[in-house]
Amino acid sequence: MHFSGKSNIKLPCERFSVVYKLFGNEKEAYAKAKDICLEQTVEFPEELVPEGVIADHIVGRIEDFKSIAGGESYEAVISYPVDCAAGEFTQLLNVVFGNISIKTGIKVERLELPEKLLSIFKGPRFGIEGLRELLKVQDRPLLFTALKPMGLTNEELSELAYKFALGGIDIIKDDHGLSNQSFSPFDERVRLCSEAVARANRETGRHCIYMPNVTAPYSDALARAKRAKELGAGGLLISPGLAGLDTLKTIAEDDSIALPVISHPAFQGSYVLSNNGISHGVLFGQIARLAGADGTIYPNFGGRFSFSKEECQSIARMSTEEMGSLKPIFPCPAGGMSLQSIPESLAVYGKDVIFLVGGGLFRHGDDVVENSRYFRKLVEQ
Repeated sequence: MHFSGKSNIKLPCERFSVVYKLFGNEKEAYAKAKDICLEQTVEFPEELVPEGVIADHIVGRIEDFKSIAGGESYEAVISYPVDCAAGEFTQLLNVVFGNISIKTGIKVERLELPEKLLSIFKGPRFGIEGLRELLKVQDRPLLFTALKPMGLTNEELSELAYKFALGGIDIIKDDHGLSNQSFSPFDERVRLCSEAVARANRETGRHCIYMPNVTAPYSDALARAKRAKELGAGGLLISPGLAGLDTLKTIAEDDSIALPVISHPAFQGSYVLSNNGISHGVLFGQIARLAGADGTIYPNFGGRFSFSKEECQSIARMSTEEMGSLKPIFPCPAGGMSLQSIPESLAVYGKDVIFLVGGGLFRHGDDVVENSRYFRKLVEQ
């Protein structure tokens, strides 16, 4: 069959680039780069690609290819037409890492997106500056904790929330496993915890907020987000690996909700923990910002998970570096953090960070109010 290759694309066509890390010897890595160009666009045999617009502009283009890591892997910069993303978040992700996510030895290392593409994203509603203004905290790291363990009654969870807020914690979230279980119904939990935090704020004069978990099937997630606001929640927690990145984006951009949203990494670990996938900085930094998260939770180095200090630093860097008009967001290191780890983490992250300590707050002593006050003193020194 003959294809004319004619297209209604108006040339020249602006392009965006993705930096890929490719594993194998030079010949194997370059073959992967060429394969990516086809697989992520036309998904068509190279010898049959129509000449003209499709071959010259639609097919991905290798802009750079070089050896890295002492020749153990290679880096390819591949560009695509902005129009291939269709102005959609889902299609952008499809072009970046669609079919090739099913192939081996390919890792997305960085997104290089022009303003024409970035401008279609609203991005974080609050970001670092807006969240600081909401909490009335300008000159120190923010403090984050979680309501746990699963199985406590909603009355017990709300009492915990009150004590955390009384002790000076800035953000209190549901543990990500709390949903709408029979032992912890969503509406009741959100109402009680919101009221408890508001009561503590009246007593302390602070501006602590409670963030319920709204991770759920799409229709339920949106409904729960709206219901959470009605019940007095000050923000929302969502796991986009479970609910969908575009669900996070939809909730973050909904003006009828207009609450800060924090992204949780549940179900996303396999993306970053091998030679196949997406780098830590891209997934938890760049993509989280495109989706509209105001903060991004990830396992800190030295905790019970396997992220290295360098990987955590890459998340913090891509959470805050210039990305068009998108606001910088808070890195939220978590995952088994202890109070003893705060000084070292302060040296790594500086003040624009939210430290999430959950179980570690209970290990410090029996009085969670005093434990929270101690946590706060550690970041105020």
